[in-house]
Amino acid sequence: MGQKLKITGWVAAGAVAGALTTVSLQTVARGSLAPLPLEELQQLAAVFGMVKSDYVEPVDEKKLISDAISGMVAGLDPHSQYFDKKSFKEFKEGTTGRFVGVGIEISQEDGLVKIVSPIEGSPAFRAGLKPNDMITKIDDTAVRGLTLNEAVKRMRGEANTKVQLTIFRKDENRTFPVTITREEIRTQSVRGKMLEPGYGWIRLSQFQERTVDDFVKKVEELYKADPNLKGLVLDLRNDPGGLLDAAVAISAAFLPENVTVVSTDGQLPESKSVYKAAPEYYQRRSGSDPLRGLPAALKSVPLVVLVNEGSASASEIVAGALQDHKRATVMGSQTFGKGSVQTVRPLGPDTGLKITTARYYTPSGASIQARGIVPNVLVDETAEGSPYAILRMREADLDKHLTSGQGPEDKSADREKAREEARKRLEAEALKSPQDRKAPDFGSDKDFPLMQALAQLKGQPVLVSKTQVERKEEKKEN
Repeated sequence: MGQKLKITGWVAAGAVAGALTTVSLQTVARGSLAPLPLEELQQLAAVFGMVKSDYVEPVDEKKLISDAISGMVAGLDPHSQYFDKKSFKEFKEGTTGRFVGVGIEISQEDGLVKIVSPIEGSPAFRAGLKPNDMITKIDDTAVRGLTLNEAVKRMRGEANTKVQLTIFRKDENRTFPVTITREEIRTQSVRGKMLEPGYGWIRLSQFQERTVDDFVKKVEELYKADPNLKGLVLDLRNDPGGLLDAAVAISAAFLPENVTVVSTDGQLPESKSVYKAAPEYYQRRSGSDPLRGLPAALKSVPLVVLVNEGSASASEIVAGALQDHKRATVMGSQTFGKGSVQTVRPLGPDTGLKITTARYYTPSGASIQARGIVPNVLVDETAEGSPYAILRMREADLDKHLTSGQGPEDKSADREKAREEARKRLEAEALKSPQDRKAPDFGSDKDFPLMQALAQLKGQPVLVSKTQVERKEEKKEN
């Protein structure tokens, strides 16, 4: 087989943000194919001919074939996908954390697009856009009625092209237009700081090409601020995953050399692999070991890994490896359960097929798929509990999800009832004014799970969840 380039792409995960799937891009086609079912293929050709000749109006042949391929692949599992020209380009943008746009993190509020934060140094940042600014129009298109994804697509485009945003700034009670020239944006996947003397916090929001280098820089900054670090929190909450080699590298930064980080198993020989904490498993072809300059103390500093239902794929690999090797205490909520491997094979110069080829297993041999990582210490989102956690989609909630392959699955009869109660609470919360709504504030002293992680590192009492229990894999409907 040819060399592999690991890349990532976004996959919709129901009501939650898109979950990044860890994949490998195979640059050469397989040398052999399984025998083809000729009778069934003849049926497919016959249906194609009938639709082409008998349908009420002319149809586009290329679209028919593209839709047929999409339907075939979509029936497998939630993460297998056919990429047409446009979606393939968007998919590959996710690998670098780079895209062409204006450079803002956004959410939706009252049917409008709300700016959560302009990315530092971006065109939006230089144009003076601020958090909580509302975008009411993109060029001549009113934002109300657009989905968030539709708004994003309208703001993205080719480099050096212009887009006009109409901004409503609440605190100044004025509306004004801003014309911004699009350019390549680089997102920042690593943040960190000293929580207090002796204790550091590093947050990974995605596993991208630059994540390992940025992680190393952040670790060096923390040890420069305090060479005698007593404890560290590795925050993987809402990290949807990304590059496999980055996940192996982050794990290797904390683990003894050559121990197993993760293994994979599937039908193809190349799907049966073991990834270890050694440079040859994460080092890029053109570079040296990115971890070579890390402080030796990082291998033994007391460590807490924070996770929640939004921690998926690559972040589950890291949490599982550090937990199995007893290198860290994992705290928070049970993770998403995205434990499958996708391989992307180009079908031409600008189309491709992403197909599930293996399952991930932690060093102890446990499948991550549809189960996720169960924390050593279950901690709620707030001191009052986690009232909306039940609404978050996990891998086991996705239609046609791949099973773990390890034993029977359970189905909770009370789950829908709990969801309905949570929906009512969420509706009541939405009626409150924005300043009264409870929003996560990762990294602050109001971040309840982070404060519990800090207490764990200090050997102080931790407010353990009284309501969370391990959620077993739910039964797959046929």
